[in-house]
Amino acid sequence: MADKPDQQKPQQVQINISDEMLRGRYSNNMVMAHSPEEFILDSLLNSPSGVHLVSRTIISPGHVKRIIKMLKVNLDDYEKKFGPIKEIEPSDQKFH
Repeated sequence: MADKPDQQKPQQVQINISDEMLRGRYSNNMVMAHSPEEFILDSLLNSPSGVHLVSRTIISPGHVKRIIKMLKVNLDDYEKKFGPIKEIEPSDQKFH
């Protein structure tokens, strides 16, 4: 079948990434704040030595909506493949 003229194929984007960024950062907690113009997401690591800021991401409100939609689709796919995720209450996340 031929492609319809009004359909566009997604463009591939070349992303340059440093070795440090490629390794990623683990985060087990998050705090969020917002203003009319932006959302600030702070990824945190809650560890026995205290809470540490891992990264801070500043995002436009429109992009936050797109991220939420993308997360919902991926979470649904994950649970279809691996089963429901058990939510842990915040009080159960402390180190003993």
